[in-house]
Formats: sequence, C-alpha cells, structure tokens
Amino acid sequence: MHPRRRHVLAVAAAAWLSSTLAAQSQTATDYPNRPIRLILPAAAGGPTDVPARLASQVLQAKLGQPVVIENRPGAGGALGARVVATAAPDGYTMLMGNTSVLAVIPAVSASAGYDPVKNFVPVVRMTESFQILVVNAESPWKTLKQFVDDSKASPGKINYAHTGAGGLPHLVGELYMLRSGTKMTAVPYRSGGESVTAVLAKSVDTTIEGIAITRSLILDGKLRALGGQNKIRTPLLPDMPTMAEAGVPGAEANTFYGIVAPAGTPPDIVKKLNDAINQGLATEEMQKTITGLGSESKPNSSQEFAAYIAAQNKIWIEVGQAAGVKID
Repeated sequence: MHPRRRHVLAVAAAAWLSSTLAAQSQTATDYPNRPIRLILPAAAGGPTDVPARLASQVLQAKLGQPVVIENRPGAGGALGARVVATAAPDGYTMLMGNTSVLAVIPAVSASAGYDPVKNFVPVVRMTESFQILVVNAESPWKTLKQFVDDSKASPGKINYAHTGAGGLPHLVGELYMLRSGTKMTAVPYRSGGESVTAVLAKSVDTTIEGIAITRSLILDGKLRALGGQNKIRTPLLPDMPTMAEAGVPGAEANTFYGIVAPAGTPPDIVKKLNDAINQGLATEEMQKTITGLGSESKPNSSQEFAAYIAAQNKIWIEVGQAAGVKID
C-alpha cells in the first residue's frame, strides 16, 4: 500500500475511534451540553416538518439545548437515513423517521443503504395515524363496494395517484388491491398534496393519503372518503367506515413518525431522550395539536418502538413481495 494512502486510512481510523470513545464516555448526567442535530429526510414544508418541530420544541424545553432541524431530502428519505446511520452514536445526531423511511423503503429496496433494525436504536414513536381512500365528491362512487365492483369489472381502468414507486402511498395502494382483489393503474406525483389536487381536478380517480391532508377537504364536501385504513372509526371523521367495515378486511395500515439514533448510542442517553419526549407530548396542549392533525400519541419505550418498527418492516416486506414491488 502506498505510504500516503496508509496514512490517510490511519487518520480516518483514529478519527472514528475517537468519536466512538467520546460517545461511549458521554453519559446522561452531562448530556446534552451542546446543540442537537435532528435530520429531517425530506424537503422543507412537507408533512414530516410538523412532528420535527414538535420534537424540537419539546427537547429544547426539557433538555435546555437548541435542536437544529437539518433537511436532507433525497432517495425518498434514504439519503437522510444514511447520514444518521453513519453518525457518531453520541446522542447529538438523530433522525426524524417515518413509515416510509423506517419500514417501507428498506422493505422494497436492496440498495437503501441502511437497515432500520440494525443501524438505529429507536428513541420514541411520536405519533401514529392512517391513510384514507378518497375520490372526488362528484364521482359516481358513493361506497367502497361500488368502487370495488367497478374496479373488478374493468381491471386497470380506474387509476390512483401516489408519490412515487416504493413510497408509502404506492405500497398502501398495493395493499388495498391485494386485499380487495382489484387492479388499478398507478400514476406517480411528486407529493401527497399533488396527488390530492389531481383527485380534486379529476385527473385521477382516487388516491390513498393521510388524514392530515384529506380531512378538511372531506369535511368541506370536496372529497368523499370511501374507507379508512384505521382499525376502528375515528371521532375526527365519525361517518367514515374503516376498510374492514366497508368490505375490504386486512387493508389496515399505520403511518407513524418517530425518532431514532445511530446504533450504539448509550442506553442512558436514549432513556433521557425518551422520557423528555414522552413527557412533552403528554401535555394537554400537545395532545390537542396532535389530535387536530388526525394522529394520536401514547407514551412508549425504546424497546416498544423497536418491536413496532420490526413488525411494520415485516408487513411491507410481505406486501412488496406479493405485489412484486422492487425499486432497485
């Protein structure tokens, strides 16, 4: 090996060892003593912004250090996830993850560049919600049964909007088709907002998007909700049946936001972060904000969140394989 290359590798190894030892020596007693970096694996202005801001507010109030939100969009969120997967495990770099980044992308992509179970230690699940199958309020479909019947009568004629191959809106559409025995034509858009706008403009027949995006339009009578992927009815839309109630059992799908840190982050630091966020989200004001977004938040441990991520990843691996979805 060339002497210069050997020197470069030695310096890199020393830097890695130094950061690892520093992380191991960091304890919850003196943590944090500098700003925390929260990686947001999406562009500014998206739905992930809200839980990131909530986390930032809570952590700053509870821990007394600034939380800097850093947007790292790209590869459907995988780019930001890779940044955190390779960061020093010292509690100062974390990821605002979601269903797509922590469960869906690794399930359908062999080149995601990270393993959601091996490369991260879960800190806390912040919020949980679900998706809704909506159509234009002027469409002929009044019930999910009518929609399913028409889909079966003309396979592929009905189209649905999603946010790109391998993303959550794509996979929840595949899950719905598998459980309903139907076939729709997928039409990709750049965001959930654009997908909903396409339904409003009658450019596509349907989309399956989050309640945070669709609820106000449903209440305003511009969209019709045919079925929610929630397990039980929500008081936010009490007249909307669940998929199971509407005749498509097994199509339930959770969406979640939560924080993870690099694998190897000291357990006492993870516990301190978990306690701070659970306590902050439990306040009446925070609960009101979260409910208004169509989500719910319940206290949970790092271990519970780890089991949840593993279960979600398993679900989407099964759906991806059954539907033949691969994005590599």
